[in-house]
Amino acid sequence: MCLVEVEKSPKPIASCAMQVMPGMRVNTKSEKTRIARGGVMEFLLANHPLDCPICDQGGECDLQDISQVYGYRQGRYMEYKRAVENKNLGPLVQTWMNRCIHCTRCIRFAREIAGVYNLGATGRGKSTEIGTYIESMITSELSGNLPDVCPVGALVNGPYAFTSRPWELKNYNSVDVMDGLGSAIQIDTRGTEIMRILPRVHEEINEEWLGDKSRHAFDGLKFQRLTTPLQRAPDNTFKELSWQEALEKVAKELNSVSGDEISAIIGEFADVESIVALKDLLNRFDCDNFEIRTDAPKFNADFRSSYIMNSRITGVEEADLLLLVGTNPKYESPVFNSRILKAVNQGGLKVALLGSAVDLTYKYTHLGNSASTLLEIAEGRHPFCEKLANAKLPMVIVGSKTLERPDGRAVLETLRTIAQNSPIINKEAGWNGFNVLHNDAARVGALDIGISSIPNPNAKKPKIVFILGADNIRTEDIPEDAFVVYLGTHGDNGAYFADIVLPGAAYTEKTVTYVNTEGRVQMSKMVVPPPGQARNDWEIIRALSEEAGQSLPYDTIEEIRYRIAELAPHLLKYDYIEPTVFGEYGVRALKNSEELNLTPLVDHIDNYYQTDAISRSSVTMAKCSTAFNIHKFSNFKSSTP
Repeated sequence: MCLVEVEKSPKPIASCAMQVMPGMRVNTKSEKTRIARGGVMEFLLANHPLDCPICDQGGECDLQDISQVYGYRQGRYMEYKRAVENKNLGPLVQTWMNRCIHCTRCIRFAREIAGVYNLGATGRGKSTEIGTYIESMITSELSGNLPDVCPVGALVNGPYAFTSRPWELKNYNSVDVMDGLGSAIQIDTRGTEIMRILPRVHEEINEEWLGDKSRHAFDGLKFQRLTTPLQRAPDNTFKELSWQEALEKVAKELNSVSGDEISAIIGEFADVESIVALKDLLNRFDCDNFEIRTDAPKFNADFRSSYIMNSRITGVEEADLLLLVGTNPKYESPVFNSRILKAVNQGGLKVALLGSAVDLTYKYTHLGNSASTLLEIAEGRHPFCEKLANAKLPMVIVGSKTLERPDGRAVLETLRTIAQNSPIINKEAGWNGFNVLHNDAARVGALDIGISSIPNPNAKKPKIVFILGADNIRTEDIPEDAFVVYLGTHGDNGAYFADIVLPGAAYTEKTVTYVNTEGRVQMSKMVVPPPGQARNDWEIIRALSEEAGQSLPYDTIEEIRYRIAELAPHLLKYDYIEPTVFGEYGVRALKNSEELNLTPLVDHIDNYYQTDAISRSSVTMAKCSTAFNIHKFSNFKSSTP
């Protein structure tokens, strides 16, 4: 369809294959061009079925749009249209292969973006078929993007198929919180129901792609939701309360203990507003015990450059050497992993991995999985040091889950030492290649507010524990006799520990602030109301402060953002990354090698499709786990020896 008329050329020219030359005169809208493109369209429609009224791609079909302009009123082909058997590409992609026009976009996407090679074309001419050669599914965490690149209705969004038409939907721009990348998304709703989530183009974050969990796990927001305040009964069942009763009981408990006997755990989906509100409330009770989990990453909030992705997401395309430490970006951030693949294929990036030997869809040098290798690199005794010294713009990426190890702080300090003693930190070139890949959308925002992940060793055993949407917690994180208040969305692990449950709003049900792994401030949008009696998290905390006699000085979202500006002014600069102090980490010298636990650096995610409360409640994600033979239901492997 890119045929154009070039002066003095006897026939139309394919513009995508012709180089521009001096004196060339090109006509893109001549009658000759229209007839040539119409001929191409006639061939495209020769075997294409007349499925438009029932096709799920109707209204968003490229072929449909182009045929409106270049198609003829009737076809001249009277032969039977070919019939092609549908393929099973997995639970996320539904196929109607009779409609395929062999554009091969899906094949190019699978190879160049997703990094899988089991999709291709077989046969020639009229017998050509797109498939997987042998009966198999597309085992990629980016397979949900295939319907986006298909210009016809051959590949469609499986869970969304036959549920609505695009002209029935309202579109809202928001951000994804299913991982730390903060991909730009479009949420489509019909009435008060979310129908689908699509990627938005944002070249600096996700380009135009979206991970399968980010795209399809939203149906978990419809199941196992907390819709009313609950109280645990003596027989371990829950009874419903009114909001007034629930807040009175929590306020009574708060006023019965001292501040150093209160603690809080910040969840993976907590927004900046709710974190600030909870911090202000507990500070009124002289409490500063946040993130008391034994497995929380060992970050210090004093230096921002020590816990963000300093070279930014796009920096991987500039680097010439990448060292991955204790991270599997294919599971932790599939969209970012595809950008690494792009840098490997197009920019010649060399990758080395220290950790579990996993399939990352691109070639890499495996340096083993022992933490002792870090010490050897830091002391200049490892062969990799030569490559590091000769690189112009090297970078290191450490997974935040690796820093949850008991020796997480020593791992972090060792990496900082490597960064400062190598070109990873190059002030002359303006290059800071020290990066942390976060899994949780709430982590960077909490650190920016000043909430350190390092527990206070002198803190008393808590009698009251606030859980702000945290569901990936362990039994040892909660004292047996503590009064537990859970503020969250689902009846998951966090609610299991709770004495009082306060139903909160999910990320699609509130307009709040998040900060992604590179420190970019983003805003999610409220697209549907919270279910039942659920309310916005910071509003619940504000009402609780009133009931406890410690009223917080803000009543509206604008007022709480003024409070945020007092703590961290950059958190009001949306879609902007505040520059950090270059290469300042507060590095301390390691006392001895025994600070590092020399146990293996393991892969932390067992099941990509079920890592949090939302995805564990999702029917679609459960189907993916079953289809791809993932039988492990646990969230993360233990990082302890």
